[in-house]
Amino acid sequence: MSLFLGIGIAVAGYFIGDGLKNWKHPSEKNFFDHFKTKDQPELIEAGEVHRFIGTQKGDIKAFLEEHPDIPSIKINRKIYFSRSRLREWLAAQQLSS
Repeated sequence: MSLFLGIGIAVAGYFIGDGLKNWKHPSEKNFFDHFKTKDQPELIEAGEVHRFIGTQKGDIKAFLEEHPDIPSIKINRKIYFSRSRLREWLAAQQLSS
């Protein structure tokens, strides 16, 4: 019985210590942001980019034609966008304008 208690305390200490590493510099702004970013796939289909960018679905086709330099990946004749690369590209566009 005391073996299981000792293992439980050791595991809890590990997770608490791991959480304290990022105490002053958390990557998420609040507790719920952790779950929002972890459950999303890295690649976005071209038809779903409008949700990521925050535009109307009808506007995204013109946006993609206007900006052919957006980083994309073509797999089996479908175009996908990497969330992290798209986020970096959008940030660079905001800085240049």
